[in-house]
Amino acid sequence: MKGRNMTRWRDPAKDPRQEKKTDLITPEGFARIEGLLDHLTRVRRPELSRKTGEAAAQGDRSENADYTYNKRELNKTISRIAYLQKRLDALTVVDRLPDDQSKVFFGAWVTLEDDDGEEMTVRLVGPDETDNKRRWVSVDAPLARALLGKPLDADVEVAAPGGTTRYLITDIRYETPEA
Repeated sequence: MKGRNMTRWRDPAKDPRQEKKTDLITPEGFARIEGLLDHLTRVRRPELSRKTGEAAAQGDRSENADYTYNKRELNKTISRIAYLQKRLDALTVVDRLPDDQSKVFFGAWVTLEDDDGEEMTVRLVGPDETDNKRRWVSVDAPLARALLGKPLDADVEVAAPGGTTRYLITDIRYETPEA
């Protein structure tokens, strides 16, 4: 039977979506999530509540597309607010530099060189602040797990979908967090 609600069964023990996220975050990431939560609670939710109330006042709700749409968006916003509040309570802000800055730890900017001589710089951040465009990699990602604790000039092997990739750590740097 095919349907839009049918999904492939996944073994919970092997499903990567079931893995617990690391509860670490940088001060910038924490501030960004707090700002989003503030926007949702002070601006977005009251706006959607007002629109839903206006649409409900127009009469029959069963055939009122404005009411249905705004009510759905309001429910999504309320769910997002609840998730962000719960997540912010669980997060631990890493606001100090590691004692040994010659090794890769959370918050590090790491420059890697592959076998072809191409360089890329990644930053190890929490899972809530990953960004592919800026090359911010979650500490839970395979690349980050392979890098953690490694010193400068270390060879790192990372299992990738296309096969194993080898990198050389050419630079490790940390930025002083703004308190």
